[in-house]
Amino acid sequence: MKTLMRHIGLSALTLAVLSGCAATQNTTAQQTTMTHTAVTQPLVAPPTADKPLTIEQIMADPDWMGVSADGAYWSDDGKSVLFFRQPSASPLRNYYRLSVADGVTNELQLNELHLASQREGVFNQDKTRKAYVYQNNLFVKQLSSGKIEQLTRQNDSIDGVRFLNDGDLVYWQGSKVYRIHQDSGMVEQLADIQFAKAPEAVKEPDTFLAKQNQRLIKFVAKQHDNAKALEQYKDQLQQQDPTMAAKPFYLGEKDALIELSVSPDARYLFLVLQDKTYKGRTDADVMPNYLDPEGHVGLVPVRARVAEDKLPGQRFVVLDLQSHQQQDVTLEGLSGYDEDVLAAVKAENAKAQGTTYKSEKKVRNIRLIEDWGWDQSPIQWQSTKDTVAVMLEATDNKDRWIATVDLNKGKFQTQHRLHDDAWINYDHNQYGWLPGSDTLYYLSEQSGYSQLYLKPLTGKEKALTSGKFVVSDITLSPDSQYIYYKANKGHPGKYNIYRVDLQNGKDEQLTHWTGTLDYQLNPQGDTLLLTASALTQPNELYLQPIGGELKQLTHYTSKAFADYPWQAPQIIEVPSSHGAGKVYARLYLPQGFDAKRADKYPAVIFNHGAGYLQEVHYGFSDYYHEFMFNNLLTQHGYVVLDMDYRGSKGYGRDWRTAIYRNMGHPEVEDLKDGVAWMAKNANIDTQRVGTYGGSYGGFLTFMSLFTAPDLFQCGAALRPVADWAHYNAPYTSNILNTPDDDPIAYRRSSPIEHAQGLKNHLLILGGIEDDNVFFQDSVRMVQHLIELENPHFDMAYYPVEHHGFRQPSSWLDEYRRILRLFETDLKK
Repeated sequence: MKTLMRHIGLSALTLAVLSGCAATQNTTAQQTTMTHTAVTQPLVAPPTADKPLTIEQIMADPDWMGVSADGAYWSDDGKSVLFFRQPSASPLRNYYRLSVADGVTNELQLNELHLASQREGVFNQDKTRKAYVYQNNLFVKQLSSGKIEQLTRQNDSIDGVRFLNDGDLVYWQGSKVYRIHQDSGMVEQLADIQFAKAPEAVKEPDTFLAKQNQRLIKFVAKQHDNAKALEQYKDQLQQQDPTMAAKPFYLGEKDALIELSVSPDARYLFLVLQDKTYKGRTDADVMPNYLDPEGHVGLVPVRARVAEDKLPGQRFVVLDLQSHQQQDVTLEGLSGYDEDVLAAVKAENAKAQGTTYKSEKKVRNIRLIEDWGWDQSPIQWQSTKDTVAVMLEATDNKDRWIATVDLNKGKFQTQHRLHDDAWINYDHNQYGWLPGSDTLYYLSEQSGYSQLYLKPLTGKEKALTSGKFVVSDITLSPDSQYIYYKANKGHPGKYNIYRVDLQNGKDEQLTHWTGTLDYQLNPQGDTLLLTASALTQPNELYLQPIGGELKQLTHYTSKAFADYPWQAPQIIEVPSSHGAGKVYARLYLPQGFDAKRADKYPAVIFNHGAGYLQEVHYGFSDYYHEFMFNNLLTQHGYVVLDMDYRGSKGYGRDWRTAIYRNMGHPEVEDLKDGVAWMAKNANIDTQRVGTYGGSYGGFLTFMSLFTAPDLFQCGAALRPVADWAHYNAPYTSNILNTPDDDPIAYRRSSPIEHAQGLKNHLLILGGIEDDNVFFQDSVRMVQHLIELENPHFDMAYYPVEHHGFRQPSSWLDEYRRILRLFETDLKK
């Protein structure tokens, strides 16, 4: 639900602000527990801007800020960095190669793109060759010479590729698997998977009439004998002729292939199947397009609603290509596979309906896990032998398993179970094998924070990191000596890169950045490529040699943006009056701020979207429009607060799940504390406070104006969720279960159920083409308010806009209305 963003380039000023990143710091895993204690600092008045911002400027085409370097990664030889830049209004990306040695950047031409080191690819065992798919075709690169060989030229897409342990290459398209023999170049079809019934063998007569017909009619008997002879001949030919392709596997008519994975020696295939009738939507799941190119009202397919989306479990199958045997993998080896984890929830809902619920054990629907942030497969083979691990989740969202598979018996064996009474995180699920070992590494929130663990198949797990911070983005070094990771150890809003030595457990800090950053380790394992930002400085690319000095690679921020005296928000801690500890927030102050001024300031709270997103950090905000708008508001005399309410990312499991079955209530409590903090510390008038936000932020605008009607004097809800039963299943069912199982949670958490509380001015804004939060949400809310005879709302709609607005004219209209709302209602 996060607003669609574009990252912008970072100013060269960052080097002066963030110098000293070459220093390193050693700690043990046991010493990494940090407390996030900040020194209380006096509020600082912002810089004075000689030229005030205008709404037209900040909502203009964002290319005026600069066009960033996105998707950056290392070349195969580690000598250059590749990235793309895409102007906001362009459908096309421009690709570049930047030389690390001299900093020279060259744009890649179309006929060079297939030769560029591809970001995605697989390596052979000794990492001398790399295979990759580009534009539906398969290529192999000799890493020592850089020579590239194209192996296919076709339009049909290739779904996956891997090197076998003997150096041959395997790739698969749909349900067909092929092997390319490196010695001869021959292409061998290893498997042909058919989703149909197996052909029936020649049937022996088994009824009186059939037996009589064969006994009396020679022609019928001869036909039967010929059919049997042909059948036997084909079987013998298949078994004895070495030139024949493998015979098909028949897996029935009910399922479709979801994922396929090949073992390192190509003996086994691990398949994930699903009911082919499940599409994630029905024919009724459509929205209108009033600006159809033909001048008609078009119907656009959209996703199903959580109230109707019945996500099925999946079927897991092992195919033995050597013996041509197939078997389903049973779920019994997964600990808790049949537990009634929703028993308490169902009992509460049954009681509310005047009935009772009887808990019983039942096999749960279980699937491959879908992590929203990774690009790895949930199926991971040990690199040197036929041992496979699979990461699974239950569709009730309460369990995650890492399990190995007995390929001969078709059984799962639990290696790690992560259970959460609320829901398993759809982030922080990276895992894999330490090469040449039977040891798994993985992230887990079992301590309350995502941390890094090792687990031998026959031993106990070991924590490599521990503390009240979040570990993410793990990378195994090329020599398998270290695991690199990102974490916010010193402060929830400051991220840095670390590595832990797998031999002695020593934990080492590699960067000392004040802000946010992402990283990629180079192929040699001695340099980090960083994409980093600071409070008023958008992302740029940097190099950080391990133990060396930081070097900035790109300078794509425009001079107009870099030279403007933007106000850097102050990161503050708001004490919770509801037992939640500290609520972190960004504070923007009016120019010339006077804490003792008799005429108290009006104030605005911005509510970030996505729910599970971190907005309060020392990096540049993903919400760059809102960052600039908040600056503009301060120039109009407002105090602005931007809070990481409960449910936000970056603060651990308890903060994330505080909204379980209760969305919109803990968050509004946090907003109340924010207003109280501003009244005590920032000299605001609590009778002149407004709020705004989009997506989840729009939902919170609804909930605060409906359930705490005296908190804000006005609010703007952009692309807001009005009824969670109409949102999607993957997100909503985590937090509220499903409407069938937990109608109490939906009534408690859906704004449309609380609309009767509205007493102050509400502005609703939404895009008609929004296929994330449907415009229907706003339509239903408006009709409900009309029927409540409530006069305190206005509505603006945008015919061409999706969830993340795209047209500068729409951004301008939207925020001009929001500014007018605040100026009218908060400056009376």
